[in-house]
Amino acid sequence: MDLEGNLLLVTIEGIDGSGKSTLLSALKSQLADLDPIFTREPGATWVGEAVRRAIAEQIDPITEASLFVADHAAHLSTLVRPALSQGRLVISDRYSDSRFAYQSVTLKGIVPDPEGWLRAMHDGWSITPDRTFLLVLSIDDALARLSDKSGREHFEKREVLEAVQNNYLAYARAEPLRFVIVDAALEKEVISKFVADGIRLVVKMGKEGRKR
Repeated sequence: MDLEGNLLLVTIEGIDGSGKSTLLSALKSQLADLDPIFTREPGATWVGEAVRRAIAEQIDPITEASLFVADHAAHLSTLVRPALSQGRLVISDRYSDSRFAYQSVTLKGIVPDPEGWLRAMHDGWSITPDRTFLLVLSIDDALARLSDKSGREHFEKREVLEAVQNNYLAYARAEPLRFVIVDAALEKEVISKFVADGIRLVVKMGKEGRKR
């Protein structure tokens, strides 16, 4: 349970090319009656612009990871915590699991125990999502979807995506009550309905829990 005690923080995770953007676009219309707050990491705060510049310029991984954490902190303080305190449903496109999954790969060989280092940086102040929908897709399919992009980020290489998806799946095995694995190879309409129904269930559980 998150620090606010409300079951209202939902995150969408998955490797690049897994279809998160398409899913989130569909959810905005399918869940409009719930009046959710849609947000993202990085990018919801001005710090996110610094993160995107760091990615584009491929600066050193420690600086990049530190900026990601700073963006997360700003995101929590300016948007997530205020929304949760008002009982709002927050749906975030990427969140702390993305950082653990991606930056632990880019930091490998640079700091000892990269994931442990990253998790320690979040310890005591971050908020754990109440439900995380993880889009899982074969690396070949993900790369095919990314092939139309003009220039790839360093996160979008095969070896990086393979390692990142393996990290995500390890997190899902460790927290089966929080993670919901979604087959991202299914039709987009099937995926969006499945996730929308799942989010409605989270909201219903949260409301029933507060009545007790």
